Amino acid sequence: MPDQSPNSSNHAVVVSVVIPVRNDADALSVLLASLRALAPDDWEVLVVDGGSTDASATVARSFGVCCLTCEPGRGAQQHAGVQRSAGELVWFLHADSVVTVGVIHALSQAHRQAGVNAGDMWGRFDVQLQALRAPLQLALSLVGTLMNVRSRLTGICTGDQGIFVGRRLLGRVGGMPRQRLMEDIELSKRLKSHTAPTCLRTRLGTSGRRWEVHGVFRTIVFMWWMRLRYFCGARPEDLAQRYYG
Repeated sequence: MPDQSPNSSNHAVVVSVVIPVRNDADALSVLLASLRALAPDDWEVLVVDGGSTDASATVARSFGVCCLTCEPGRGAQQHAGVQRSAGELVWFLHADSVVTVGVIHALSQAHRQAGVNAGDMWGRFDVQLQALRAPLQLALSLVGTLMNVRSRLTGICTGDQGIFVGRRLLGRVGGMPRQRLMEDIELSKRLKSHTAPTCLRTRLGTSGRRWEVHGVFRTIVFMWWMRLRYFCGARPEDLAQRYYG
């Protein structure tokens, strides 16, 4: 990944990586370092800051990537990133995602295999929740496995799984839903009405901090309750207020 603004490369952009952030400076620094080392030259990275009070924007600019500002809310931030992106495939990452050479290779291979249909594909990675404390790693590994099985059965994917989607298909479903919460669930619902997701078995790491802070069982119950409320018609704004406290 070269240090440059989007659309300025001599190469046609193949993959646009869109990263919404808000007070994620430390995690963002690690993620951007990985992308700079591993991403091909025909990929671009766009960071969309939703009003950080830390050094998130400074970190993004220090890596030479495009840094946009936007109202807070992952849906709105990701929408803004898509609007400025140029890749045939858009890959949505959270700031605490852990990208490896295997992840980059898996996405590149999936794009190549799709060929002329790459603009109409979508999918996600298997997720691996990473514990800060070793005793909880086994429990978080089990949670991650259950998340992966559930998404295979339902076709519903979460942002922690690194959703990727072809630009044509994304346009066909109206783009990224500009809602404060459950934008990943809503996007999955729209996308799977057109085609089933490509579920890559390569594991994308993500922080298990929320699970550790609030407790594994309590977090499972809370997440399912929030999802049930959403499917029963609760407004994303109301759920976001409860989620973010």
